[in-house]
Amino acid sequence: MNANTFGSVFSLTTFGESHGAGVGGVIDGCPAGIALDEALVQTELDRRKPGTGMAGTTRKESDTVRLLSGVFEGKTTGTSIGFFIANESQRSGDYGNLAQVFRPGHADFGYQHKYGLRDYRGGGRSSGRETAARVVGGAVARAVLAQQGIEILGASTAIGGIEASTIVMEEARACPYFACDAAIVPQWEEHIASVRRSGDTVGGVVRIEARNVPVGLGEPVFDKLDARLAYACMGVGAVKGVSIGEGFGAALLRGSSNNDPLHPQGFASNHAGGVLGGISSGQNIIVECAVKPIPSIAQEQQTVTLHNEPTSIIVGGRHDICAIPRIVPVLEAMVALTLADFLLLQRRMG
Repeated sequence: MNANTFGSVFSLTTFGESHGAGVGGVIDGCPAGIALDEALVQTELDRRKPGTGMAGTTRKESDTVRLLSGVFEGKTTGTSIGFFIANESQRSGDYGNLAQVFRPGHADFGYQHKYGLRDYRGGGRSSGRETAARVVGGAVARAVLAQQGIEILGASTAIGGIEASTIVMEEARACPYFACDAAIVPQWEEHIASVRRSGDTVGGVVRIEARNVPVGLGEPVFDKLDARLAYACMGVGAVKGVSIGEGFGAALLRGSSNNDPLHPQGFASNHAGGVLGGISSGQNIIVECAVKPIPSIAQEQQTVTLHNEPTSIIVGGRHDICAIPRIVPVLEAMVALTLADFLLLQRRMG
């Protein structure tokens, strides 16, 4: 078992911490001959780069990626693709007061008890900074999927309980917060500004759609496609819930409403979210993720010290008010990694 590796045929292994030298990884299983260069990968990284938007942290990172191996003259060679992203804006002194206490809502308590020590500078390995490596892996996975015409779209559908009334996935990439409806953005910005003034944070909902996915990806029992998608997205630190298709809404429907009738022209609806019996149906795959509020808030909170003594803290440092929009390209990446893995597995079996 390697807890730092995702995928089997197409795999991503990551390393690095928030306040270390940087983050990076190794991608294995990518076929040779895929068009790939640093500019293509950088385009995806720039979408999650810190220091942009009203909801974002003031930490500035260029997130410049270096491809160290596995690419020659603009194409993948079929060997391991190594990459590295340097940390350029660490302010570890912001976290000195956290060395002896646990931050509520963070991984501090669990890490301390699991390992007997922890990197308290921004959370170390548990920091959202780690997700930059996932975006690089997702960019390579996208290049593999693009050869089959598979497209991954991501959008925010709600922030702070304020839901968009319409969903237009194609517009989200150019919208602030990757909003699925430009009309909702002013309401989100007003709400986020108010939350920032109060020293608090908010969560939201992200929707990922995969289009042109062929029928037949996924295994029928313990490696269902929807199970792996849920696993992939739940592996992102801020995600607390994942639904496929109708999700929890299916519990409120009758079978006559939840089933997707078939006609010679195809399915009449897509309550299943593109997966039936753990295997892709050829329809759009729809994944929705509940994203929790950022736990680092500028308000006094009750906690305990390493010696279990009661105390209170105000978390310093530079933090997002909301994980959206930066989490959207991360979740797109996890869906892309999952689909690339299953696509290459299906080719191997076929």
